[in-house]
Amino acid sequence: MALFFDVEWYEARLADRGISRAVLAAVSGMSEVDVGLVFKDQRELSAAEVGAFAELLGVSPAEAALRAGVSTPVPGADPLARIAELERRVAALEATLKSRSS
Repeated sequence: MALFFDVEWYEARLADRGISRAVLAAVSGMSEVDVGLVFKDQRELSAAEVGAFAELLGVSPAEAALRAGVSTPVPGADPLARIAELERRVAALEATLKSRSS
């Protein structure tokens, strides 16, 4: 993980998409002041904010979090939800195997 907010990377992604920090703030539900603090490494992002940054920039939440230099859990990485999804998939595989052996 990066230790600091990667301003150059974020500025490049914003420029690539023709987006200002004001738009980034609006989409993430933050004030422009808060976005400025994030860019100066004086405020950490929440999981929801990481997700909003990622979606707007067209990158994965993991990439957005990595480049933000935060230890914010990646949206969608809820361990209980992940376990439930894996259990659902295993059950589907077991049902498929059972139907083929019958």
